Amino acid sequence: YVYFFSSKENKETFMKNPIKYIRQPKPKPAVPVKIAIVGPPKSGKTTVAKKFASVYGLLRLSMGDAIRLVLDNQPESELALMLKWHLHKGLTVPDELAIQALDVALMNHVCNTTGVVIDGYPVTRKQVNLLESARIIPAKIFELEMDAKEVFRRALLDNESTNRPPYPEHDSSQILAIKNSCYKQHIDAIRTYYKKEHQNWCVIDAFRSKWWIWNKVLQEVQVVVKEIQIYLERIRQGKAAGIADLCITPEELQYRLGEFGQYCPVSLAEKGELVDCSVTSSLQFAAEFRGHYYKMASQEELDKFLSRPEVYVPPLAPYPLPLPDMLPKKLTAAEVKALFPTSAEMLGYCPVTYLDGKQRYEALVPGNIEYAAKYQDKLYIFESEEKLLKFMRLPKKYWNLKLPRKLPPKKEPILLTALPLAGYLEQAIATSLIKALNEVGCLKPKFPFLSVKKTALLFVACHLKGHNARSSAAVRQAYQRKLGRFVEHCQLLPYLGAAMAGPYQEPRHRPLGFDTRLRAFLSLK
Repeated sequence: YVYFFSSKENKETFMKNPIKYIRQPKPKPAVPVKIAIVGPPKSGKTTVAKKFASVYGLLRLSMGDAIRLVLDNQPESELALMLKWHLHKGLTVPDELAIQALDVALMNHVCNTTGVVIDGYPVTRKQVNLLESARIIPAKIFELEMDAKEVFRRALLDNESTNRPPYPEHDSSQILAIKNSCYKQHIDAIRTYYKKEHQNWCVIDAFRSKWWIWNKVLQEVQVVVKEIQIYLERIRQGKAAGIADLCITPEELQYRLGEFGQYCPVSLAEKGELVDCSVTSSLQFAAEFRGHYYKMASQEELDKFLSRPEVYVPPLAPYPLPLPDMLPKKLTAAEVKALFPTSAEMLGYCPVTYLDGKQRYEALVPGNIEYAAKYQDKLYIFESEEKLLKFMRLPKKYWNLKLPRKLPPKKEPILLTALPLAGYLEQAIATSLIKALNEVGCLKPKFPFLSVKKTALLFVACHLKGHNARSSAAVRQAYQRKLGRFVEHCQLLPYLGAAMAGPYQEPRHRPLGFDTRLRAFLSLK
């Protein structure tokens, strides 16, 4: 064999010990990576894209680049003629033609050997649909997130820069405002679509430095490339492989699901548990084996499946998945009501709480219709979501229980007015009564010529009337004014007691208002 080296030093090192370098593991196959970068104007999309192009040799493609490539390399093609027709009339190139130009540009040998960075595309929901129809799916889409204030700040710095090109640029504040507004209008729908369909969306904080952004994007791309390389290598060797970063759509997943559907085969084989993984659309714990997809409950189960997949799938799997009509199904409160007149099993008591409580009397807890399930045409309701999930995992363990003869008394509603006096006071006016008693205890009023007990009773009565939430505002205000006058009269005793403590004083030497309060006091008799 003939071997080539990058330098003379490497050649001499090889000559000293060639066996060491010949026997090393072969490098993983090169994977052409396809990524896209989107973001508001001035967020640094082109800077990152150009960095990938210069450092790793990827082809940077904006939509303008793709159109120019078609016009320059295939000027007589039908696509180029249609593009020229629109451009010569001063029109914007339609999205349909732009996608065709991008598709042609992606046939470049660099895209198929090294990879491509799509700069600033897609920016509308229609463009996403056209990319999907052309089967152009980036392995990772990076959104550089930044607010409008930072957009205009960076634009101002660019205007003051001395490195501006000699030709005018479309970066006035008005144009940037329009571009930013259009971007914000569509980006939420685009983000939602890719997160749901391909799980290949990654948000990057564009406020950080360009070096931090570059390192973050590079790390994410390296992870994706490594995952793809591992997937290709393991599939080639006939092993199971993770499918987390392969942009698999929910439709494709559903079409290629294995014998266990979205239930975890490892949990079923080792614990006999039916763990439904359809509650999350994430493929983080999913794998492919023999052309079928399987979803696992956690990283631990995924590692076990990847190491020995054949023991968890037929024919070596110890338990098959039950038939669809034998699987438990969660029900909403509305679905439970729609099943009327079907009644819940165990008279509505939670079977999980009862069995886990060792079938004791205290473990008979009524269920809540918010947490319900149907199993073998029978309805079960549970105390909490935790108990519902436990039943969904092990329905055979809990489904066929028998209730004891002695059951807790039924909790039927009782009319408030049917309660005894103490119970009525506790349930109806306890809070108001406590507030009134607290105030009378702090104030300790004494009405002239009345006993302390009668004064306290009158104060409490006025306080309850003045703070009765069921009375009208006018009635409450009237009693509050009455309570205020009652308190003023109660304050006459301590005032007169203090003012009349000394010897007799002539009227002209008495405190101001003394005579008025004395007459008020005597009138209350």
